[in-house]
Amino acid sequence: MINYILQVILFQVFFLAIYDFFLSKETFFTKNRWYLLSTPMLSFVLPLIKIPTLQKAVSQEFVIQLPEIVLNPDKVIQQTIQTTNIEKSINYVNILFWVGVAFFLILFLIKLMKIIRFIRENESIKKSDFILIFIPNQAKAFSFFNYIFLGEEVPKQQQEKVIQHELVHSQQKHSIDLLFFEILKIAMWFNPMIYFYQKRITLVHEYISDAVVAKSETKESYINSLLSSFFQVENIEFVNQFYKKSLIKKRIIMMKKNQSKTVNQLKYLVLLPVLLSMLFYSSCADENLITKEKHESVKQQKVRYFQIGDNPMRETKMDEESYLDIYFGIKEPEWPEITYNDLSFEEAEEFEIQMNKIKSSDSDFSNSITLKVYQRNEGRRVLASIIDMEKMKSLREKVTTETEEVSFMKIDRAPTFSGCEAGDKKCFSLMIQKHFVKNFDANLPKTLGLDPGKKRVFIAFKIDKEGNVIDVKVRAPHQKIQDEVISVMNSLPKMVPGENDGKVVAVKYSIPFTIIVA
Repeated sequence: MINYILQVILFQVFFLAIYDFFLSKETFFTKNRWYLLSTPMLSFVLPLIKIPTLQKAVSQEFVIQLPEIVLNPDKVIQQTIQTTNIEKSINYVNILFWVGVAFFLILFLIKLMKIIRFIRENESIKKSDFILIFIPNQAKAFSFFNYIFLGEEVPKQQQEKVIQHELVHSQQKHSIDLLFFEILKIAMWFNPMIYFYQKRITLVHEYISDAVVAKSETKESYINSLLSSFFQVENIEFVNQFYKKSLIKKRIIMMKKNQSKTVNQLKYLVLLPVLLSMLFYSSCADENLITKEKHESVKQQKVRYFQIGDNPMRETKMDEESYLDIYFGIKEPEWPEITYNDLSFEEAEEFEIQMNKIKSSDSDFSNSITLKVYQRNEGRRVLASIIDMEKMKSLREKVTTETEEVSFMKIDRAPTFSGCEAGDKKCFSLMIQKHFVKNFDANLPKTLGLDPGKKRVFIAFKIDKEGNVIDVKVRAPHQKIQDEVISVMNSLPKMVPGENDGKVVAVKYSIPFTIIVA
């Protein structure tokens, strides 16, 4: 949601920049009015439009899993992700947002009630297309829909001109424009661009009324009447005021200008490349973040196991629960395939774990298995292991003694971390975690502008026959995090190499590593 709001504000900045630099000085007042009304709405719609692109599934890397490392900004390592404390904690941002909404809504209602009180308590004259409200002991002049409010202190010789001016506002429904921005101010009170929009459209309204009324007399006469007038101002943003000192100079400058040339309307075409750029940007925004928000409600269910040989598919309900169902067979199922980026965080985590298990089960035979994700008709996702029987057959014929690398889980004696007993796998994992606590710069993620939440990092490395840590590979949400993790892994001390069948062997590992960005 934060990502969406930031895009909305960014797009409004660009739209207003185009208006200020290219359009604001033109006399196409009606077109400018519609520009200022349409572009805020476009800014809300554009981030939701995604241009379809071909996406690749996650790359198939050879990894073997160790217990997960979870690192929060205070450098606390856990064996499991403690999500409940985060999710159930008080969301002060939400509280602040709704307090702001309530405040501006109350402010709006107070001002609306003030207008209603003017209507009810003061003398009114009903005309054919408007209602004139006289306000005693005041020199104010403003309009709201078909109500024109006129202070009794306004000189008689100026009243007719004021009414003509305000009648243009009433006939062209300018109050609807101002109410539209008032509603936006309530919903997005923290967005300064809404206030800028409202100021600009208020000025455009005055340009429109001035242009219409000035046709009935010379511009010089109308300008002189503006300069010689003095009116009080009503502090209500969503009414059209005849006299506002801060706008008088701009109104006079615009009335003195010649009509803009028709060819100048081509300036509106500047909007086209900007719109295309915005569409490109929103479509290429962090797809993982959008997908996570889209599927954050996914829940664990009983696993359904599907298997296809040459016979029809079989379905078996299992006791354990998971986020993905499991399919195992030699044929691809008929469900539609989905990409890795379409998965929720929990589903992606299960995908990674299953991939690691497949890769670690046999470093040769894993090449005959393709891991894909499908979506069943009722919406449940399925993790499918597709077996290539031709590859399987050729692998069976290979001599299995070609490599001396073995899995961490299958090895007779695992590599030993300094200070641990020989082959102690649990101690090895614990020492790796402690190494991260000591050496990983936990403040780094805070400086990278990452959105709050869990950031997944996957690490693969090998301990060779001499006990050295080599072939470190890292996938991370930011290049600097990737570099930091590689640096930490390369600083691991030399190990006692592993043994299998009495021979020293190289061993491959993988570590799922989660950083919690506050």
